[in-house]
Amino acid sequence: MESQISNVKEYEAIAKQKLPKMVYDYYASGAEDQWTLKENQHAFSTILLRPRILIDVSEVDLTTTVLGFKISMPIMIAPTAMQKMAHPQGELATARAASAAGTVMTVSTMATSSIEEVASTGPGILFFQLYVFQDRNTVIRLVKRAEKAGFKAIVLTVDRPVLGRKEDDIKNRFRLPAHYSLGNLEEPIIGKKDETGGSLQFCHILGEFDPSLNWKDVKWLQTITSLPILLKGILTTEDARIAIEYGVSGIIVSNHGARQLDYVPATIMVLEEIVKAVRGKVPVFVDGGIRRGTDVFKALALGASGIFIGRPVVFSLAAEGEDGVRKVLKMLKDELQLTMALSGCPSLKHITRHHILTDSDRARSASRSRL
Repeated sequence: MESQISNVKEYEAIAKQKLPKMVYDYYASGAEDQWTLKENQHAFSTILLRPRILIDVSEVDLTTTVLGFKISMPIMIAPTAMQKMAHPQGELATARAASAAGTVMTVSTMATSSIEEVASTGPGILFFQLYVFQDRNTVIRLVKRAEKAGFKAIVLTVDRPVLGRKEDDIKNRFRLPAHYSLGNLEEPIIGKKDETGGSLQFCHILGEFDPSLNWKDVKWLQTITSLPILLKGILTTEDARIAIEYGVSGIIVSNHGARQLDYVPATIMVLEEIVKAVRGKVPVFVDGGIRRGTDVFKALALGASGIFIGRPVVFSLAAEGEDGVRKVLKMLKDELQLTMALSGCPSLKHITRHHILTDSDRARSASRSRL
């Protein structure tokens, strides 16, 4: 079946067949009614393309730079937790696939492979996604380990002061299976089980996230690392402007894969206003619901400097391991290249706002026609 896969979305059905229900639901589900989960993908379908013709696209260049590092395409891997639940090689397979594709992998604090293990896979560009714990010494140790291992940026997740309510996880009594552990977090209770047969380490760590996290902690983080800091989880222009005031190196427009607060907008719907608010001072990236090269093109046209994918990675990892992740990255790259060629864009800098038509564009056009 896997050999017949023709697009990224088809991996989800295979992952659903292969994974235990508890694990699949953990990766796939969203918060509460899951409205935002559906909207993250649906919102892309409301944006239409405006291709230009008779432009030389015999060569189409997808290369770009992120924080000064050259990558092969504006498609990167978002942090997704506990990837060994999807495949025994977990984050190590994903890192190898990202490196082979010439792009960035973001490693989760909640990874089932350690910072050092992931770094040992090869010369790929690695970012480290950071959760802030009540014990700030834990945070310092994580950041210093990432620096020592050669990671290139810290991605601070700012939209999880408390854990969102995912009803599928509640029904399944989700726990990290006891034969796995969180590779970056040292706890003496690793290997012990709770009453459901899951890892007590995982349960303990969830209770250690710091709900007092605030803007002052961004400044504090800047005092303990020289690495660039990206803020992941911004959905409003107000917070984007404050982020600039606090000197961050970039913004990731994200709703945490719709896993935290339901009924927030799809990320693609708020991307443009955040890009405008930032006014080119730092790069703005986006994740959430991206399944096609056309989705990537639309995000770039709305001002994103690049995009991150999450669920397509763990679904393809579950289906085919490292080869699956490689195929997902290649399919999205090939689709983006095709979209650019058919839209008259020989390079990323040629993709402009004029290449797309949104609902608001259509509403303005209709309003003008009535005048």
